[in-house]
Amino acid sequence: MFSSRTLAAGTVWNLKSCLSSSRQAEALSAVVKTLAHCLSLDAGALIPDLWQRESSRLASGGTADPESAGVEEQQAGASVQEEEEMDEGEIKMNRGKRNGKKMEKDFAAFLPRDKPELREAVALLTAQQTSLEIVVNMCCSDEPSDDEWEEMSSSDESEICADGVADGNSSLFSPLCLSAELHTTLLNYSIPQQVLKKAEFPSHAALEVCGRNPAWKCLVKKMQRVQCRALTCLHNMLAVMDVECLGGAAGLQAVAQHLSSLIFSSADVLKDEEFLEAVTSAMRSLLQIMASKNIPQCMSPQQLMSVCEAAMRCDVVSVRVNALAILGITGSTLAKDKGSAETLQLIGNALLNVASKDVNLVACGEALDALFDVFADGEEAERAAQNLNLLAALKSLQPAFTAKIRKEGRGKYSPDQLCVLDNVKVNLRRFIGYLESLRKK
Repeated sequence: MFSSRTLAAGTVWNLKSCLSSSRQAEALSAVVKTLAHCLSLDAGALIPDLWQRESSRLASGGTADPESAGVEEQQAGASVQEEEEMDEGEIKMNRGKRNGKKMEKDFAAFLPRDKPELREAVALLTAQQTSLEIVVNMCCSDEPSDDEWEEMSSSDESEICADGVADGNSSLFSPLCLSAELHTTLLNYSIPQQVLKKAEFPSHAALEVCGRNPAWKCLVKKMQRVQCRALTCLHNMLAVMDVECLGGAAGLQAVAQHLSSLIFSSADVLKDEEFLEAVTSAMRSLLQIMASKNIPQCMSPQQLMSVCEAAMRCDVVSVRVNALAILGITGSTLAKDKGSAETLQLIGNALLNVASKDVNLVACGEALDALFDVFADGEEAERAAQNLNLLAALKSLQPAFTAKIRKEGRGKYSPDQLCVLDNVKVNLRRFIGYLESLRKK
């Protein structure tokens, strides 16, 4: 029931352009209402209840002998685990895209019919994941593919939706109306609050139940997947929603505190690539907005640097790019404060290290872009740049960076990425000139 309603909502959303203008508002409300109801269900509380219901049914003779029940549990867990592994395999084959457009499987269909409680739990988590993916799509109309979005330089992200201008007869769902009609409906059904709730870690009670039962162990991965989809959803909402719609400065600081509590909950969370990709994307969007509105951050530069250091060791390029952008945002904000030169020097060292050593040109370009932002202006930035000997370092890496673009660019990177890299190359030359002018003062 969960899955069918959510899939129906997704179908209506995909067919929105076929609806008349008079029916679109009604359809939008119905779709968001369905998603809100699905997301409002607390899987962390329902999973232990469902497991208890299964235990009571088995105790009252609702299945065959205990030995066969144990075998069936292991087989049920294995079947869903295999499907999860197939899903992960598809992600890897799909060039590493975690949010790529692929067919979602209803894993409940692979479970034995005599396990209705487990089927219900799987269906609920699948429906919540699908609901979050629909909201993600609602908040990113006419954007580029995942590869382009994840690896696009921060300096060019504002241009992404420039082509999404509709004519005077635009519909309710056009980008021009996104902030008016769609945002109002999302807010009316408390979707941002629901998304934040789903971004929390799975409940201890649910994890304990799943850890004790082989057949239920498959739910752990699905709960983690729901959390990652919620973080991706948060990233998209931050990018398109007005600050006041998200609760103003206080609301954004609350979101920052929430992300901080997730990141610093344990050292192990920063080893999960999917979680790291989702949480750094959300943090990057949040910090960009807070910096543009001069809203104080709740995380110290040292905390942010510790996260970024972990992220920059990740093999996923988009995670490294997010970390570099976060360092750039943090540094450019910090440069306005007195006595920040020492911290700016640490940030500059980290960025220079990536710019000169990372094997991926997109990451190198993002590191240089962040350096330009951090050391663009201010007495503290000038002092840090001198201590860092930034001018000599940039002059040293400039020839290799330019040659690498010429040698590897067209074979390994998309036209959009090459455009960004060409801009970085031009800006590098200009920034070197700027630093030289400072030295002549």
